[in-house]
Amino acid sequence: MAMAMEIREEDWMVCCGSSDFAKLMVKASPFNSLESSIESARDIWFNQVNIAAWLEAFAAHPQIGKSPSPSSNSDFASRSVTEQSTAFASTSASALEELAEWNALYREKFGFIFIICASGRTHAEMLAELKGRYANRPIVELEIAAKEQMKITELRMAKLFSEKAKVVSQTESTKPQEDRLRIIGGHLNVAEAAPKRSRPPITTHVLDVSRGAPAAGVEVHLEVWNGTTSPSFAHGARGDWSMVGTSATDKDGRSGQLMDLVEALKPGTYRISFNTGKYCPGGFFPYVSIAFEVTESQKWEHFHVPLLLSPFSFTTYRGS
Repeated sequence: MAMAMEIREEDWMVCCGSSDFAKLMVKASPFNSLESSIESARDIWFNQVNIAAWLEAFAAHPQIGKSPSPSSNSDFASRSVTEQSTAFASTSASALEELAEWNALYREKFGFIFIICASGRTHAEMLAELKGRYANRPIVELEIAAKEQMKITELRMAKLFSEKAKVVSQTESTKPQEDRLRIIGGHLNVAEAAPKRSRPPITTHVLDVSRGAPAAGVEVHLEVWNGTTSPSFAHGARGDWSMVGTSATDKDGRSGQLMDLVEALKPGTYRISFNTGKYCPGGFFPYVSIAFEVTESQKWEHFHVPLLLSPFSFTTYRGS
């Protein structure tokens, strides 16, 4: 068996800054590898905690380009400053002033500070990203900020595991090479075998952008294409859609389980359909269907396909 990592709640708080996230990570522990802990962290962050937890984590960061306040989570905020240090080591006073101005505009519009994974980024790159993201709608920007927070969390988890691995009993070194966490050249490495899933390989959620809130009670269907050829825009393929599973979104806009928790997702074409007409009777769309392909090389990956809906428009993307 792989070694089990026992990590405290305060350690998870340094990684993320959300108390709900930290409590759920402790509950999901122990972890046998960095990879398994990241799988759980992603599931908790994107599927289990609510928006309030996201905002708590955002608020724990010092503003990009600024030192942390005395009341902040000192370990968490100090880590943020260290991650930004390279980018701002030689930044001019005028450049910092411009950044501060844009930070203020961003916070006024969105209600939280600009979140970006600063590791490896220059000041100019982060300022350009800030300006570009400022044009987003609040509900879209919230999703982007949550993804950036997850990138930061994963980097900090890797450092945490590296530190914990140094104090693991020497008896772990007798375990099979393919089944233990290894440190090579200062970086964490895990077995290349397929990771254990903590959630079904296809998930979704719905956000009502007209209200700036999750859309609860939306009926969702997941189907897979069965046929001798793939479905196409020309509608010439032979076959039909088969139901995989149905559910409805909860108060956080997330659907229930749409399929079994399988390790390898069967390659093919899938379709998620949303009963938007029932949710928004006065809207333009009686329903919305999103079709996407899963290739052989992607069968171990996770596919999160959200819907951002208003009465007269919708958007989607592949999330984490």
